[in-house]
Amino acid sequence: MSEALATADRLGFIRAHTRLLPVPHAPEISLHVAEEATELWQKTEEELATIGLPPPFWAFAWAGGQALARYVLDHPETVRGRRVLDFASGSGLVAIAAAKAGAAHVAAADIDAFAAAAIGLNAEANGVSVVPRREDLIGRDEGWDTVLAGDICYERELAGQVIDWLTALAGRGAQVLIGDPGRSYLPKDRLIEVATYQVPVTRALEDAEIKKSSVWRLGGAP
Repeated sequence: MSEALATADRLGFIRAHTRLLPVPHAPEISLHVAEEATELWQKTEEELATIGLPPPFWAFAWAGGQALARYVLDHPETVRGRRVLDFASGSGLVAIAAAKAGAAHVAAADIDAFAAAAIGLNAEANGVSVVPRREDLIGRDEGWDTVLAGDICYERELAGQVIDWLTALAGRGAQVLIGDPGRSYLPKDRLIEVATYQVPVTRALEDAEIKKSSVWRLGGAP
């Protein structure tokens, strides 16, 4: 993405192509989301390809993220008083849930500049404090007490890198929770399922209107 596209322009694009709507499985939270999923996706892939705009993962409430947000809201003890990282945050949904549930500090990491802008916009809309981190944190350890990650296992190489990193964090004592609807590269043999939900999703993106999605706890290396 061209750095010439300033934050104000990104915020303007987000406001122009989304509406602030309640999250289906976590209606306590509202997000700026695309009403016409395929239209925005095609726009970013085709018309705006010249400025390098990445796919708008930030414009949707994905199944794993909705499940993880619901779990955090229903189990505030997982984050209350803790330093929390929401990895690959997208819209900031899970980070906002953590802030609402009483986390002491919440960082929302995503390498997409539009996601960083959307996270700030969505946190403000929900009246919570979330710190957007537009950087690749894989391999780093800043002492987070709880690490949350939704929908990260859709690509083999990325999933492997992230799970290895998260396993190391869990090994030194961090609580690591993953929200996922059973995507291709979810390593179930390394996870403990702690909750399952039937999550309303966008058919155009998920090939279903309801997606069974689970929250998993990751253990440390043996």
